[in-house]
Amino acid sequence: MSRASIDLNADLGEGFGRWRLTDDEELLSVVTSANVACGFHAGDAPTMRRVCELAAAHGVRIGAQVSYRDLAGFGRRAMDVPPDELAAEIAYQIGALEIFARAAGARVAYVKPHGALYNRVVHDQEQAAAVVEGVLLSGEPLPVLGLPGSQLHAMAEKAQLPAVPEAFADRAYTAEGTLVARGQDGAVISDAAAVVQRSVSMARFGVVTAWCGSPVGVRARSLCLHGDTPGAVALAREVRAQLETAGVRVEAFA
Repeated sequence: MSRASIDLNADLGEGFGRWRLTDDEELLSVVTSANVACGFHAGDAPTMRRVCELAAAHGVRIGAQVSYRDLAGFGRRAMDVPPDELAAEIAYQIGALEIFARAAGARVAYVKPHGALYNRVVHDQEQAAAVVEGVLLSGEPLPVLGLPGSQLHAMAEKAQLPAVPEAFADRAYTAEGTLVARGQDGAVISDAAAVVQRSVSMARFGVVTAWCGSPVGVRARSLCLHGDTPGAVALAREVRAQLETAGVRVEAFA
C-alpha cells in the first residue's frame, strides 16, 4: 500500500503597507504551498514581491489567492460581482502575482479563492464558472484548490483544469462536508491538540468529526493551515511533525 501524502498550504502575504498579519518567513519553513494575497483582500506590490522571493528561496510552490475586491472587509463580505467583471479581476490578480513570481525565478503554480469567494463558489455555478474563466484568461491551465464536491471543481474539470481537493485543519465541518460559517460559535477550532489530531485523521483516513459529532468523509490532497491565527507558526510546525510521525509524506501536490 502506498504511503499517504499531503500538501500543506497557508495564506501568506496578508498585509498592506506597514501592516503585516502573517509571519510569512517562518511559515514558509513549514508549508509546501503558499497562497499569496494578490491585492484585492490584502497584499500590495512590495508584499507580493517579498513573499514570492521568500517562497522561491524556500522551494515553496506559489499560488494566487484571489478574492472579491474587498480590502476593507478582508475579502470576507458577500458581494455580487457580474461574471464578466469577476473573470477579468481573477485574471488581473493572477497576472499581478505572476510578475513577482517570475522575477523570483518561479511561477504561479495554482489558484485558490479566498474568503467569501471561496464559500460562494462551493454552491454558485455562475460565480464558479467566472473564476475558472479568469484562470483560463490568465493564459495558463492552472490547478484550482477548492472544497471537494464544489461547483468550482465541477467547472474546473469541465474546462479541463486540475481540481485539487482541500481540507482545513482548524475549521469546523458540517455533516455535508462543507465549512461551518465563521459567524457560528465553534467555526474556528483554537485547541491546538484538536487541530493536530484532525489533521492526521484527514491525511491518513480521509475522515474528520463534523460539528454535530458525526464522522464525515474529507477527501483532500492539500491541507490549509491558517496563518492569521494566534500561535500559527508553532501550530503549523506541530501539525507537520505529527503528520510525519504518523507516516504521512508532506509534499506539494502533483
